[in-house]
Amino acid sequence: MDKKACPCGSGKAYAACCEPIVTGKAKAETAEALMRARYSAYVAGGIDFIAASCVRAEGENDIDMEETRKWSQESQWHGLTIHGKTKGGPSDTEGTVDFSAHYSRGGMKDEHRELASFKKVDGQWLYADGKIVPTTIVRSAPKVGRNDPCPCGSGKKYKHCCGK
Repeated sequence: MDKKACPCGSGKAYAACCEPIVTGKAKAETAEALMRARYSAYVAGGIDFIAASCVRAEGENDIDMEETRKWSQESQWHGLTIHGKTKGGPSDTEGTVDFSAHYSRGGMKDEHRELASFKKVDGQWLYADGKIVPTTIVRSAPKVGRNDPCPCGSGKKYKHCCGK
């Protein structure tokens, strides 16, 4: 993966962008850099980095490592979109990043949109928490009525076929 483009969409090679942060060889300089590295870690399967880059009280571990690993491995990742950010620069101690992670899982395309909060603790940016931003689903085809012919082509009414 080192010669390939970074999954975060920066246009740089993974080895020169997020990989040093994910592997612990470098620290994220901004909240956005940490967000991009976290997305890249999901793509690359770096679940230990995901857990290590979170703010936690001593002894607390609210990350379900198995489910996180499963989500990472079972998903096809299509890209990261940064919608905006507030603070989170090299001289700040907190910041937010509004982002969308686009992926497919189980044959269904989805978007994880989140307003993520970050804090700098002992000179290191960490993910503090996030609020899911609801997205509106837009139907690409008209809704099939109960009494309409079934779109599968069986010739039956939808309610007696695929609509059961």
